[in-house]
Amino acid sequence: MPDSPRDSLCDIGFIGAGVMGKNLILNLADNGYRVCAFDLDQGRLNALLEQDKKERGDQPPRVEVCNSYTELLAKVKAPHLIILSVPAGAPVDDVCNKLLDAGLKADDIVVDTGNSLWTDSVARAKRYEGKLIFFTTAVSGGEVGARFGPSLMPSGDPYAWNRIEPVWHAIAAKVDPASGQPIERFEPGNPVKEGEPCAAYIGPIGSGHFVKMVHNGIEYADMQMICEAYHVMRSALEMSPAEIAGVFREWNKGPLNSYLINISAEVLATEDAETGKPLVDVILDRAGQKGTGLWTAVSSLEVGCPAPSIAEAVYARALSTRKVLRGRAAKKLSGPAVAPVDAASRDEAIARLHDALYCAKICVYAQGFDLMKLAAREQGWQLNFAEIARIWRAGCIIRAVFLQSISDAYERDTKLSNLLLDDFFIEQIAEHQGNWRQAVADASLNGIPVPALSSALSYYDAFRTESLPANLLQGQRDFFGAHTFSRVDYPEQQKFHVQWSEPGRPQVKV
Repeated sequence: MPDSPRDSLCDIGFIGAGVMGKNLILNLADNGYRVCAFDLDQGRLNALLEQDKKERGDQPPRVEVCNSYTELLAKVKAPHLIILSVPAGAPVDDVCNKLLDAGLKADDIVVDTGNSLWTDSVARAKRYEGKLIFFTTAVSGGEVGARFGPSLMPSGDPYAWNRIEPVWHAIAAKVDPASGQPIERFEPGNPVKEGEPCAAYIGPIGSGHFVKMVHNGIEYADMQMICEAYHVMRSALEMSPAEIAGVFREWNKGPLNSYLINISAEVLATEDAETGKPLVDVILDRAGQKGTGLWTAVSSLEVGCPAPSIAEAVYARALSTRKVLRGRAAKKLSGPAVAPVDAASRDEAIARLHDALYCAKICVYAQGFDLMKLAAREQGWQLNFAEIARIWRAGCIIRAVFLQSISDAYERDTKLSNLLLDDFFIEQIAEHQGNWRQAVADASLNGIPVPALSSALSYYDAFRTESLPANLLQGQRDFFGAHTFSRVDYPEQQKFHVQWSEPGRPQVKV
């Protein structure tokens, strides 16, 4: 029996019992938190209660549900901690306003865990200032991560973080501090208690969702590059999906070890139950997207930070949707004949693809972390890049052994200007870039598109080139638009313009 009415109240109120919300609620319950849930869809609440009953067996209920915002606040301890798992955009504001109407107070915390645009989060914090404490936590890991341990990227009021920190540390994915490997346990009611939690305070409001946005942009590029390697093996090397699955499983034992490589192998090894064909052969080649990769590409353009491989991954998805047009073009446009390869040549080509994917992956992370660095400078955020890499080692979609090397790089030099300038990564690319270049060249000669792998190579080559042809470009701009230029033999702030239409084309200082 509870000692007082307060002891009978729930610790946390939760709004939104869809796939992610339901699993986060059950994760909280596994870790000893009493949760009261509300959703406009009664069917979702019923499914939550059924799942809780199935998992707890003869134990007392761990989750309560309610029928209104007012009842939710009445069943949760004050000051309230209310977690939202609702669609980004207008639904977040709608819930916040309804909670205020129901009696939410200024010291109550509302946590948005959806995929909100970071600038929306900043605007909301200002809008609700003095009415409630608006906090955000970006969540990565999909439905399985939400249930058994996601990667969490919280940001907002430090006071709110002090209250939320033990909750997030409890439910987050965990990493073995000795090996840097995820501690995985997929057993309801038996959460992982040991290890380093993949949850760390990112900074002021908006910074967490920005970091998650970049995470998703990296995810887009990583997925696209894996698909490009698959495409080369399928088309140029004439390998079956099962054979490629075997290659990916071998790659997963080395530096490319990652969740995405692992699930790619699983997809390729799966047969379609209806036709008996490889499942991948009955999936329409039209990729969807929810917008976070696009947001990353747009942000990189706005900040002035080159992230070409992330942008190419977004473009690749867009081009995949032009299925009818591609079908017409395939019948009319010619390409090179694909040269047959023998077994020995195939093994060499696979080795080249491995190194190409590894080097391109380094460059994609360099692009993503550079974008975070420039945005942080612009917004006045103090981002801890070693810690960001650490919390991505487990729970999230881009979790990989590779992230430990990134964390180590930023531990060695907290002011590292670009990941490509870290000694470890300098050595890695120097060792493997020959195969990378050959793999991209082979794909091009065989007419196989590898936009992410090749744009990463161009990014690397441009980054290491001291003198780029932008001098000619600036001359062109001055010729047609009088945009001026700087000279190498004068201070850069001094601008010049050529009077192109006059005899002798005299230069003038501007």
